[in-house]
Amino acid sequence: MNQIDLGKSGILGSEIALGCMRMDALAEKDAQTMIETAVEQGINFFDHADKYGKGESERTFAEALKQTSVKREDIILQSKCGIEDHMYNFSKEHILEAVDGSLQRLQTDYLDILLLHRPDPLMEPEEIAEAFSILQNSGKVRQFGVSNFHPYQVELVQKYISQKLIVNQLQFSIKHTGMIDYGMHVNMKDERSINHDGGVLEYSRLHDMTIQAWSPFQYGFFEGVFIDNPKFPELNDKLGQLAKEKGVSKMAIATAWILRHPAKIQVVVGTMNPGRLEKIAKASTITLSRQEWYDIYFAAGNDLP
Repeated sequence: MNQIDLGKSGILGSEIALGCMRMDALAEKDAQTMIETAVEQGINFFDHADKYGKGESERTFAEALKQTSVKREDIILQSKCGIEDHMYNFSKEHILEAVDGSLQRLQTDYLDILLLHRPDPLMEPEEIAEAFSILQNSGKVRQFGVSNFHPYQVELVQKYISQKLIVNQLQFSIKHTGMIDYGMHVNMKDERSINHDGGVLEYSRLHDMTIQAWSPFQYGFFEGVFIDNPKFPELNDKLGQLAKEKGVSKMAIATAWILRHPAKIQVVVGTMNPGRLEKIAKASTITLSRQEWYDIYFAAGNDLP
């Protein structure tokens, strides 16, 4: 499994990460199998959030991890905070309490990375700065990042904190390509020319922030998966053709499509099926040609001006 130097921080994470949002639905033994399968495939990065399963996903992961031979120091644990019921909360008190809660549930002394989950319009960056300093100085968090932030929100936080924000977790897939669409439709008036995210892809590359792609097989906002979905016959035909040629699955091709981008995007996959994870992980063994990448982009219903 190839690795990425996340935000050039020195933390080397597998280019495919396991998202643990649905781990609360697994029995402890099944969660153990997922962790072991991930590590066997070279995946050393596990993505959490205090919101996932109302904390039960973190708790299940920790109990399952104890049953494996995997050492805490050999894996990267990332969690997110800031989402409460019916509001977002980046207050100093909430950030500190959230991290303590995650550490307790994960049964660890530190997080490798903490992300602010979704932008809080009431955030006071001075409070965030205080919280981050306390967390770093106490050894509870090694590095920091954000999720679903546009560039000016990143800049606002970055102005006040002493730590470099190393990652931004964003939705990105073959059927969610806004980050790249508008860049090819510059000076046009069609729908794809609309800049919805402030140029976050280019911003991230300029500032050495690693983008983590969530929902890599989804279309819309959790409307469903596009793989083997009859709504997208042309896309699935192309994925199937390339999968057959390269001896991998459609999921691996869809993942490789993201990995092919020179921004060195890390793909966060949320499957809780060990066999499926093994198939996805093979994406790290193949590289799509430029023409193959564009052919998939076109098959998804995109075009060029």
